[in-house]
Amino acid sequence: MDIHEYQAKEVLASFGVVSPDGALAYSPEQAAYRSRELGGERWVVKAQVHAGGRGKAGGVHVCDSDTAIYDACEKLFGAKLVTHQTGPEGMGVYRVYVEKAVAIAREIYLGFVLDRTSQRVMIVASSEGGMEIEEISAEKPESIVRATVEPAVGLREFQCRQIAFKLGVDAGLVQQMVRTLQGCYRAFTELDATMVEINPLVITADDQVVALDAKMTFDDNALFRHPQISELRDKSQEDPRESRAADRGLNYVGLDGNIGCIVNGAGLAMATMDTIKLAGGEPANFLDIGGGATPDRVAKAFRLVLSDKKVQAILVNIFAGINRCDWVAEGVVQVLREIEVDMPVVVRLAGTNVEQGQKILAASGLPIIRATTLNQAAERVVQAWQNDQAQGVNMRAAS
Repeated sequence: MDIHEYQAKEVLASFGVVSPDGALAYSPEQAAYRSRELGGERWVVKAQVHAGGRGKAGGVHVCDSDTAIYDACEKLFGAKLVTHQTGPEGMGVYRVYVEKAVAIAREIYLGFVLDRTSQRVMIVASSEGGMEIEEISAEKPESIVRATVEPAVGLREFQCRQIAFKLGVDAGLVQQMVRTLQGCYRAFTELDATMVEINPLVITADDQVVALDAKMTFDDNALFRHPQISELRDKSQEDPRESRAADRGLNYVGLDGNIGCIVNGAGLAMATMDTIKLAGGEPANFLDIGGGATPDRVAKAFRLVLSDKKVQAILVNIFAGINRCDWVAEGVVQVLREIEVDMPVVVRLAGTNVEQGQKILAASGLPIIRATTLNQAAERVVQAWQNDQAQGVNMRAAS
């Protein structure tokens, strides 16, 4: 789960990480008022969306009056901010963060991520702050500093000092860097984060170490332990399909294809998508219905896939171990009788109670295309989709 910049700064502030004074606004009028509350002569207005690259996309404005703030917010509110991370559809702007501007002397990149190879928290830092880490890696890889943290002892002060010196931080500011690094690490571990990124972490003209931007991502599976973090979720920034699936206990990732997939098991779901691609089709989603595929759960998955307007054919691929093929078949029949589905549906069942499942599908009288292997299922769903599209073209031509 991602959270907004202002939320990340509030979380990190509770762990001793310093950031500029700022306030949230939900309208141009409120944003202008916030600047007067904060005081000062210059402010930065930032669109709050779950995406990087906001500055290049016009989502960050430096203003020197409340009138300029109002005008900037007039353009931002209700607009779609398109960055390299959002895709062409962009993300809606419904709130902005107004922050006092600071005089920047240096910019540093700082990130904490889980390195699955070493099974440790890895710190990635660079003296080239303000750039995306991908750009830094490509253009100035020699500037990157890496360090792993031994979980038994945590992040020690000597490691923080080593990182600070490698970044060229003045000796008088090292202790502030130590406090910032340790605060980020504590937030990462105590709140079950999967990423903490400050870009840029700046050294100001008056020698303060300040987080000018902040991003945090949390492990969804651990949110039950942190209700205060779970409450920060903003569904307006999420793919509605993925949000709806998560609320129903399903694992869903939306893609750009047109063949919907309903599969049990992450590995089988990935194999199914690959096989569809090999057969000449494009998967519309990754959907893992999990181990307990009751008829009701299968029906929920079907409705979720059908809610995607891009889906033009559906492939159900179940290898039953814990699951039962007859349950899956009942769920498929249930939803096809309740909802009018005007697209091809291919079902491949294997494993526990497969004979009973096949009998349920056959006895339903519904136009379900059956398959016995994954390759056969992928070929049949792609062929059925192509035939369906060709038939639609012929009908339009005849009319």
